[in-house]
This record gives sequence, C-alpha cells and structure tokens, in this order.
Amino acid sequence: MTTSGQNQAALGRIGKPALYVAYIGPFQSAAGWLIAGSLWPGYDPVRQTISDLAANESPVQLIMSAFFVLGGVLTLIAAIYGRTLAMPGRVALFVAALCTFGLTIFPTPLIGYSIEHRVFAIASFVLSAGWPLLAMRKRKDAPWIIRPTASIIGTALQTVLALWFLSSWTDPTNMTVGVWERVVAVSQALYVSVVIVVCYFSQAKSHSKNH
Repeated sequence: MTTSGQNQAALGRIGKPALYVAYIGPFQSAAGWLIAGSLWPGYDPVRQTISDLAANESPVQLIMSAFFVLGGVLTLIAAIYGRTLAMPGRVALFVAALCTFGLTIFPTPLIGYSIEHRVFAIASFVLSAGWPLLAMRKRKDAPWIIRPTASIIGTALQTVLALWFLSSWTDPTNMTVGVWERVVAVSQALYVSVVIVVCYFSQAKSHSKNH
C-alpha cells in the first residue's frame, strides 16, 4: 500500500447522519424564527432578537425553545459524525451545541438581559465562527474546503459577521439587531452544512476513483 493510501485510510469519513443533518440545518435555523415570529402579533424581526421569541414573557416561547434544542441536537450530530474534520473543530461544534442548550435553559427577558443567556449566546456565536480554523486539515488528501486557505477564509468571514452582530447586540440604540442576528445564524448553520456536504461527496468521489 502506498503512503497516500495509508494517509487516506487514516482520514476519517463523514457519517451519513452528519450528511442528513447538513441538509436539515439551514432550513431548521430559519424555520424556527419564521414560524414563531409569525405567530406573535406585534413582534418586530428587524429590531428584536431571535432570543426574544424564547423569552419567558413570549407567547411562542415553547415553539422557539424547541427549535433551539433541535438546532443544538443537529450540531451535536454533525460534531460526532463529521469525522473528516480535525478533532479540535469537532469539539468546538460540540461545545457550541451545549451552549445552545444553555441559552435555552436561561432565556433572556424582554426587558433587561440575562447574564447567563448572554454568556452562552456569545460562546455559541464565537465557537460557531471559529470552528472552521480548528477543523482545518493540512493533508493533501483532505477535501479542499477544510484545507488551510478555505478554512482561514471561512473563519474570517464568519468572525466578521459574528463581531458585527455582537457589536449591534450590545448597542441599545441599534434598531437592526434582529436582522444581523438572523444573517449570522443562517450563515453559521449554512457553513456547517456546506462543509459537511462538500467533504462527504469529495470523499465519495475519491473512493470511487480508487475502486
């Protein structure tokens, strides 16, 4: 067996469960706040955050909280079965999922804020922005999307979006925080999905060529 074959054998493969959740993830991310927001008369998605939908005072708290939990479960599955990703990146995704559960357990109030919720939310956004760099592979047989160039660019873009949202979120005069949170939330969910799908089919293509 060649050295290249040995390296390829050692590189983990994306499991089918991760591929399935990759297809579901972006739609689930948007469906939660679209459905919950439509059921709350007077809710302003431009000015109000997604977390407001899961606040104790919210009439749709259970619906939005359920979508938060579902999103966390999908991320856990991606972390467990995304075996092509470097382990630090998988750990970052796993912890980000746990943070999603945390921000659900500690909801934000409609007036004021919850320190616990903010800690979990900020940690989730930071980890969801930085995991591509941690999941990076330098091996030549790794799919291009987790190689250094793509990983650095992906992390940079996600970080800029996350920092922009966090700066808006902590600015009480900002009237478009809801828009930016939705952009970041969908972007982060979509990026995980794209990486998983590209890795899966890249490996499938390489496997078919070798056989």
